[in-house]
Amino acid sequence: MALPKPPSFDLNSKTALVTGASSGIGLGCATALAANGAHVVMAARGRDRLEASCAEMQAHGWSAETISLDQGDLSALEPLLNMRCFDVVVNSAGTAQLGPAFDTSPDSYDAVMGLNLRSAYFLSAWAAKALRDAGRTGSIIHISSQMGHVGGSDRTVYCASKWGLEGMIKSMAIEWGPLGIRINAIAPTFIRTPLTEPTFSNPERLRWIEDKIKLGRVGEIEDIMGAVLYLASEASALVTGTSLLVDGGWTAG
Repeated sequence: MALPKPPSFDLNSKTALVTGASSGIGLGCATALAANGAHVVMAARGRDRLEASCAEMQAHGWSAETISLDQGDLSALEPLLNMRCFDVVVNSAGTAQLGPAFDTSPDSYDAVMGLNLRSAYFLSAWAAKALRDAGRTGSIIHISSQMGHVGGSDRTVYCASKWGLEGMIKSMAIEWGPLGIRINAIAPTFIRTPLTEPTFSNPERLRWIEDKIKLGRVGEIEDIMGAVLYLASEASALVTGTSLLVDGGWTAG
């Protein structure tokens, strides 16, 4: 009797675009993909950090290059996706402006929605169109949030953008499934990055977060790397239109 074929996480011959790749979760995603054989195009606004991260990856013998990109600038994003076809696209760019809904200004609303949802929409559509036109399959992965599944105090606009992102992914998965183009989300809990350090430095806030996470600790960048590798590889060949919660049980109840 023949044994089932074990899944492959090998990304050799694949080209991946990772946005928001200069640090934090984006850098973790780029590292996971490059370490498993992908050629990774690292995109972000911060050129110095981006180049330094890329150089360190190359020093490990991994294949990587950089592109300076403001993902919210659609006039810069569209030409990139018209010129190049990527087997894997990871959208890790995002922003949050916290505060009561009563105090949200139209400018703050537009800034969050513009990057978290508007740019994610067109990044997905243009990347999928390039794959379709080339007759290729691929995997599009968005870094969403547990806040795309629950509500959060002082996070109304952020939650709205992530709930919108999650719904967008489901609809695109229906449309692109017949083309073999998969699209999914990773929804993390609070992850320790340079941007979240101010939150974790507040003992009261940290206790509240740890009490909500059933596994009793905040997330680390490494906790996201396995999830992105899974969704990028053929190991998840039948997975589309879903959200992989990496939340330590936050949304379990």
